[in-house]
Formats: sequence, C-alpha cells, structure tokens
Amino acid sequence: MSGKLVIGLPSKGRLQENANAFFARAGLKVRQDGGRGYTGRLDGMANVEIAFLSASEIAGQLEQGIIHLGVTGEDLIREKLSAPERDVELLLPLGFGHADVVVAVPQSWIDVATMADLDDVALAFHTKRGRRLRVATKYFNLTRSFFAEHGLTDYRIVESLGATEGAPAAGTAEVIVDITSTGATLAANNLKILDDGTILKSQANLVASLGAEWSDAALKAAGEILDRVSAQARAAKVIEVRFAGEGDDAALLDELKKRFGVTLPFGNGVAPVRIAHCPEARLYDLVAFLYAEGRDTVTAVRADYVFEAKNPLRERLVARLKNGN
Repeated sequence: MSGKLVIGLPSKGRLQENANAFFARAGLKVRQDGGRGYTGRLDGMANVEIAFLSASEIAGQLEQGIIHLGVTGEDLIREKLSAPERDVELLLPLGFGHADVVVAVPQSWIDVATMADLDDVALAFHTKRGRRLRVATKYFNLTRSFFAEHGLTDYRIVESLGATEGAPAAGTAEVIVDITSTGATLAANNLKILDDGTILKSQANLVASLGAEWSDAALKAAGEILDRVSAQARAAKVIEVRFAGEGDDAALLDELKKRFGVTLPFGNGVAPVRIAHCPEARLYDLVAFLYAEGRDTVTAVRADYVFEAKNPLRERLVARLKNGN
C-alpha cells in the first residue's frame, strides 16, 4: 500500500450517490477516474485515493487492511468479519442505507409472535416431522449468534441464493432471516417479523481499518476528513446569532445558555459583538428575548463549518490505532 489514505466507496446505486453526497457536504467532492473507473480521488486532497467496490468487498478489504476507510453497511461488517471489534472501528453512522436484519415467519403462524414461540415450534416441528426447522438466509453468523442468544438450537440454516423472502412459499425453508427497509416485501410474501426478531438495525457507516498500514500522511489525511465531517455536522445543528455587546454581559449570556441552550464559541469576555450558536428550533425565542433586553438588531446566519480543535472522531481513531487492537 502507498503512503496515501485509501478509501473504499460503493461502486454503484443509491449507496454510491449517498456516499458522494456525504463527502460533498464536508466540501470534499468525489471524482471518479475515467468517468466510470474503479479508482478516484477527493478534490483538493493529494494524499487520498478512492477504490470503488461493492459494499461487501469494502467490508472484506477493511478487515484485511487493504483500505484505511470505507463506507459500508453495519450488517456486512457484523456478518462478514470474524472479529469486527478487533479489526475495525465504526466511526460514524451516516443516516442512509437503512436496513433491519430480521427474523420473519409465515403470517399463517398466528400463535408465533416471539423467538420463544419459534423455539417451541422448532421443537414440535422436529418431533412431528423428524427434521429440523429450516431457516433461509445469507446472514449465517448473525443468525447463529442471535438464535443462540435466545436459546434456539433445533434448526438448520439453508443458504439463500436468490430472493430470500420467497423461500417459504417455494418450500425450501419455513423461516427466513433477511434485511428489510419497510417490511413491504415481507408482507407481500405473506411473512411477518417476530416482535423480538430484529437482529440488527443497520445503516451505512464510515468505518476505519485497524489493521491497515497507517502512514503519517494517511493519518493526517484521515484527520482532515474527520475534522471537516465533524465541523459540517456541528454547523448543521445550529444558527450563528450576532448582536451588540454592552460591556459585561456575563449574566445575560449565562441566561441565554440556560434558557435557550446556546453555546458561546468565543467565550463570554468583553466584546463589541456577541456571537452565539443557537439550536434552530429556539432561534426566534432567543431573538425575542434579546429584543426585550434592549438589543435592537440581531443577525442570524448559517455557518458552513464549525471547527473545534477537540474532535472526538479523530481522537477515537488515533486512540484505537495507538493502543493496538
């Protein structure tokens, strides 16, 4: 691996679009070499290479240390990696790619609503039919772990090679473990999710490899990316409010913090102009309060970024790399 930071991004579909948008919000435009090539870069960052891969490949290459950072689903991290807590760090959930890994059974099983009910059915099924309940899935590891947590052992996994939700109707399995976003596809196939059958609420994450070779250049580039991401996310939550200072405003500023949840990025010392960061939902209440306090003009703007020297994301990555896995 070169000294550059290597990032694995989804190669197609909505995941790719959303991943590109995530970096764009942080002022980092993704460029794909040759229009539709398998490599790329981030504008303005010389020490970064991008590898466009499938979401599953990203999980595998993070485990192997081939790439430093990747955008992929938590479900794939938990399923594909033998020791995810040792090999990677899930730095940040990204708010897209939502999919729950669930246990679903036929709707006609009216007396089966929980994993305990399913355990009873599995025992009865084996007794009456002389074979174990079949569970169709692509998620072998998540299924085994979850079923073990619920004490359910009388079953066997059937590998799903196609549309998992069709397995019960096709007669190849009685139960399925699959991903769902809305549950509509399961319902259309006459399946229902068990009340306690959600194995994992997954979404796309920014994930760091702990086994990659982190050069100083790679770590510096990752730090800049994480600083930009954190600064953009911080700015999105607040409105920057400015109003005239009047000598010692300590009591007023303390009241603003208590009543409206504002923060004072530049402290509360004597200043001709006060700057406060206010939660958007409390903006007009804050403005009305300042009017009542004799501050006749108040301006409010959105900041693109709010940088702070202390960045928990960057510090967490550095700590994991420093302390070893």
